[in-house]
Amino acid sequence: MSSEAEAAAHGGGTHGSAEHLVKMANDIGNFFAAEPAREDAIAGIANHIDKFWTKRMRAKLTAHLQKEGDTGLQELPREALQRLLARQPAAAPAAAVPPAAVPAAASPASAPPAAH
Repeated sequence: MSSEAEAAAHGGGTHGSAEHLVKMANDIGNFFAAEPAREDAIAGIANHIDKFWTKRMRAKLTAHLQKEGDTGLQELPREALQRLLARQPAAAPAAAVPPAAVPAAASPASAPPAAH
């Protein structure tokens, strides 16, 4: 079975799709829902996503939620993601700036030859 067919058999979407990320977040939420205290469950979900998801995965899920709303995302993972977003700095990361907008550092390869 191909990976796409396998993904479709397990609830749809390809492994990196936003829908798959929603399902993963809900699965994490289902695991931590066993915590006796709601706050511990939310903190556990947020901690797991922060530690084990790549920045790209978190950004993709955030963009999906901003575009589509929180459709399909259960309450505990939704709260955890809101907390993660609240922790992020307001400024955009430097990696989001296009390379052409960043001045090149003076290096021996890019510096003009020295006059003798």
